[in-house]
Amino acid sequence: MCHSSARWRLPCRHSCFPVPGSSGCLPWYRVRFRPLRVCAAPSITGRAIPQQRSGPLPPTILITRPEPGAGSFIAALRGLPGGDLPVVLSPVLRIEPQGELPDLEGVRWLIFTSQQGVFRYAELTARRDIPVYAVGDTTASAAEAAGMRAISCGGDARDLLARIRADNAIGPMLHLRGAHAAADVAGALRAEGIAATDAVLYVQKRLSLTEEARACLNGDAPVIAPVFSPRSAAALLEGAAPRAPLVILAISRAAADRVPQGAASACIVADRPDAAGMLRAWPAALAEAYRLEGTKSAQ
Repeated sequence: MCHSSARWRLPCRHSCFPVPGSSGCLPWYRVRFRPLRVCAAPSITGRAIPQQRSGPLPPTILITRPEPGAGSFIAALRGLPGGDLPVVLSPVLRIEPQGELPDLEGVRWLIFTSQQGVFRYAELTARRDIPVYAVGDTTASAAEAAGMRAISCGGDARDLLARIRADNAIGPMLHLRGAHAAADVAGALRAEGIAATDAVLYVQKRLSLTEEARACLNGDAPVIAPVFSPRSAAALLEGAAPRAPLVILAISRAAADRVPQGAASACIVADRPDAAGMLRAWPAALAEAYRLEGTKSAQ
């Protein structure tokens, strides 16, 4: 027999087994063994087991606008229903300086069709005495923040030209713009007998989507993608075939027209081509995204 204070130990040299709660051992022939219970291994069929979802997947907001516009738009969305949805930031355009400011001698009016033009002008000169025609409220606000007196034309290039015409404004006028312009504003003014020239102060370079953005477009959750220009709409879907239900929120009909046929499940166009119009159209885009997810879940 073995004598030890250990509760469990290996059999001793006499082939005894320890007895729980005792200092002694039993010979092997007095130990009662329970039969071993063997469980059958699960069969493998090679078929994936579908995962159950508790409800519709929430949409993701894909922001392709460069800063500083991206941050201000996201902040504005946060105050709206659904504005707290996940956000993926992947600018498709990068603003880079290009060109120099021409001589401002004799210029009666400056024309800006984007806030980027305002920012670049403010970097190049300290002059703030020339009044401004701005294409929309956002651009006008940027000009006023820089210290200039601005008139907002509240729309697109056609609205801007109509306002200049209605005001009987006198040139010379100088349109400060990017390398890729949606309309030839200076040319249209000259056609109406108004002295006008233009100058390029920046260029928009295309950027590739981030890995996170590509994964978003190829996922299962709906995606809401606000696009703020025809060029950004084209850059977003260049060579892409999204698998996710995609809702485009376009700033204008011109931007919506640059979305390839069949690339988006739905397209919502703002009632006015500015950030305020985009925010007003947000509820419709959000509702469409949830409608698409509901239809997809029911299939």
